Amino acid sequence: MEDVLRPLIVIGGSVAITLLVGWVADLVVRRIDARHPETPLWDLLRRCRLPLQLVLCAALLRGSYTSVRFKVVEEHEAGIGQTLTLVLIGAVAWLAVRVAAAIVESTYARYAANAHDRARVRRVRTQVTLIQRIVTAVVVVVTVAAMLLTFPAMKTVGTSMLASAGVIGIVAGVAAQSTLGNLFAGLQIAFGDMVRIGDTVVVDGEWGTVEEITLTYLVVTTWDERRITMPVSYFTSKPFENWTRGTPRMTGTVFFHLDHTTPIDLMRERLHEVLMKSAEWDRRAWSLVITDTTPSTIQVRALVTAKDSDSIWTLRCVVREQMVEWLRREHPYALPRINTAHAPGLREAPDRPQAPPTSEDIGPGPGTT
Repeated sequence: MEDVLRPLIVIGGSVAITLLVGWVADLVVRRIDARHPETPLWDLLRRCRLPLQLVLCAALLRGSYTSVRFKVVEEHEAGIGQTLTLVLIGAVAWLAVRVAAAIVESTYARYAANAHDRARVRRVRTQVTLIQRIVTAVVVVVTVAAMLLTFPAMKTVGTSMLASAGVIGIVAGVAAQSTLGNLFAGLQIAFGDMVRIGDTVVVDGEWGTVEEITLTYLVVTTWDERRITMPVSYFTSKPFENWTRGTPRMTGTVFFHLDHTTPIDLMRERLHEVLMKSAEWDRRAWSLVITDTTPSTIQVRALVTAKDSDSIWTLRCVVREQMVEWLRREHPYALPRINTAHAPGLREAPDRPQAPPTSEDIGPGPGTT
């Protein structure tokens, strides 16, 4: 009977203590979060409940499994102990990543809530994201190394591995120079402030918004919801357009090809009326001028401003549609047209000069055959 009760007490007690501690910890965090709603840290720490319970359960089982007088446990005592040790190390790493993520995200959230410079907020967000990825990568590497060192065979291999680390590092650096280049390019982007998450960029003729930045690649979401994945080394080696680098404000143009009889003054007044009714115009600047002429048309340029790239695109479309509709309705003669009829009065003019007759009009002269 004791052989049955002892395992149940050890395992059941460990699970019960784990659930109780997890419930108490979650209750305490919820009460603190209710008292301090302005601090998002406590709500984010609730994500750590599961890894905390796993750490506690693995630690309790690791410390008490030897007291279980069970035949299967005694026969595989070393294997069970090794497995519990690996689970404990992995759970501690998981808990450390969750706690670090909660601290970083709460710090960023408080900063973003009080900051007024949106460009600086995007810069901090990019740096925080990459720092969090670096911390996760370091924790994973340390965890794997700690797991390997729990095996007795790995301790003897460690000396020879350290002795050949220099040669291995040189070979790895040559073999993975492109990967290392992207890695350093990612760090350069994070702290060089050349591109940030949320920036509007144009790369290889594609317009989009930076959605994600990692240590090796960058994802750009285009206006039609496509995702372009590019190595981060592209942004450190080739020129690209960043429309929100310093400020998101933009200036846009709309071109019209019209007839020479177009009333420019009335058209300028109509443009101002359209802009005053548009919510996208930021009231910084506007103008309408003739920029070019041809024998059949004139080129009229309308210049408008907006707070960001999305607003400038919408404003340009609004100006183009309403100005063309106004011209079609009020001044249809201003729209370009192609003349296919003869000039008026050309055939009706009675005194127009006659061309001299040719030999074909006169016919053969006298005496000719």
